This record gives sequence, C-alpha cells and structure tokens, in this order.
Amino acid sequence: MTGLIDVHAHFLTDDYVAAAVAAGHVRPDGMPGWAVWSLADHLSLMDTAGIATSVLSVSSPGVHFGDDGAARALARAVNEYGAGVAAARPERFAHFASLPFPDVAGSLAELTHALDVLGSAGVAILTNAHGVYPGDGRYAEVYAELDRRAATVFVHPTAPPNAAAVASGRPCPMVEFVFESTRAAADLVLGGVLARYPRIEWIFTHSGGALPVLADRVQLFADVFLGTPPATPVAEQLAGLWYDLAGTPFPTAAPALTGAFGDSRILYGSDYCWTPVPAALAHAGALDTAAQPAGTTWRALTTANAHRLLPATLRV
Repeated sequence: MTGLIDVHAHFLTDDYVAAAVAAGHVRPDGMPGWAVWSLADHLSLMDTAGIATSVLSVSSPGVHFGDDGAARALARAVNEYGAGVAAARPERFAHFASLPFPDVAGSLAELTHALDVLGSAGVAILTNAHGVYPGDGRYAEVYAELDRRAATVFVHPTAPPNAAAVASGRPCPMVEFVFESTRAAADLVLGGVLARYPRIEWIFTHSGGALPVLADRVQLFADVFLGTPPATPVAEQLAGLWYDLAGTPFPTAAPALTGAFGDSRILYGSDYCWTPVPAALAHAGALDTAAQPAGTTWRALTTANAHRLLPATLRV
C-alpha cells in the first residue's frame, strides 16, 4: 500500500481554541463545537489509514480575530507549535504556517520567520480575511515575496461575509466552504494574481469546489460582460493550481476535477481532525475502492504529485 501524503491535515492547541472562543467562535463556522486533537490520536489515524506524512495547518477561523497585534502573536504561537511537531517527527509531519491576513506587515514578518527559521513547507491563508479576498491588490507585497521564494500557499475555506444570512443555520463547511474556494480561486484569476506571480504554488481544497463546472462560465463573463478577458484562459490558469481530495471526492467530484483540469496536480487530503476518524478512514478507503485513474491508483498518483510539489520537505 502506498503511504499517502496528507496535505490537508489540521491541529489545535488549547491556547488557540481559547483565543478563538474568547473572540466569539464558540461554534466555529456553524459547527456544533470544536474538534479535539492530540498527536497520539493523529498518528493512530495515520497508521490505520496508511498515511505516511501529514502536513499540519490551522483550519478556519484562522488566527486573525480583529486585532493585528493579537493575530501576529497567535500566528507565531501556533506556527512554533506546528513546526515543533514537524521537527520532532520529520518522517511523519510537515507544517504550513498560518499568516495573519489581512495584516500585510505581519504576514510578511511571519512568512519570513516560518520559511527561514521554522522550516515550514509553505504558508496557509483563508479564502477571505474579514471579507478581503486573495485577489485584493493590498496583498501585492506578500505575493511578491512568496513568488520570489516559489512558495506553496495552502488556501483553506472559511465562512463567507454575512454567513448567517446565507447558511440558514447550517454548518458552513457543508455548502459555503465549497463556494468560498470557488470565489477565492476566481478572484486570483480575475485579479491577475496568478499571472503576475507565476512561481507561487497554490493548493485549493475539496476537489476544487465548484470550479470544474464554473470555469467556463467565469471565462464567458470575462469575455462578454467584463470586457477584460485574461491573457491566459481561465481553465488553463485553474489547471495550474493544486487540488486536494478532502471531503467527498467519489463518485462525482474527483472525476469532474480530473476531467476539467487533468490529474497531474491532484493531492490527498484527510481534513482530520475536523473530519472525525470514521469518516476520515472511510475517505481513505474510498481511494482504493473507487474507479482508479488510468495506469495508476489514487494512492500512487496523489503521493507522486505531492513529492513533486514538496520535494525538499517530504522524507518518505
């Protein structure tokens, strides 16, 4: 069995949860409550599911709760912890460092510390930060530095602005997260970010959300109604992103994703610890029972792709 590389794996610390709860995130993103995480439990899940290495990151609601100074301190604390886990068990863990978006100065300082001092495999941002989406021009300095480094950026969905009005009391991860990833990726294309900073490696989650079926529609509106069609076609730009298979990739989402954008940038993601153990194990098992890609397996394909994306980080 090929040991999977899990690029979408989360951790929690007591201090982080306490800070989020104090900021009002008692039921984060409309979920019933906070997940529970421990290193021992995570390793047990990995061993059972056949996961060789997990790249840890902090999930939504991220680290910025309204105050730049507090967000910088919280980002540093969770990044030091996550990088410490990776340093202690480099054969099993790596780390994507949280950036305190929308704080540009703080994010520049944190990405420098994470990549130069902590040895993080990349950075993690949310699909929006207090309503600011990643195509916004205020992030130019951050993206220029990430592009200079050819850094990996893991983009995790979060609740959209006015989530209470659109989620109808249901957890945002059920539907809204899918459209958040779609909005954020489209914003990067239409804002010209992907074209201006081609060396950044972007990872999007949950089989690309609705991107496989909406890419042609975005192109149509850019051509006909916006009057500013991208120099590189929308679908071609989206095919240059990386996508993990967290959530429910089979029987529909993964074939739609590969049909739209190919399979050379497909990665495995468990979404543990926010995905409970039984569901995470069922998802990993589905990689083996689903119809396999031509000439390979989902395990082999996603693992080989992960090694191409993160060759300096993965030890197995």
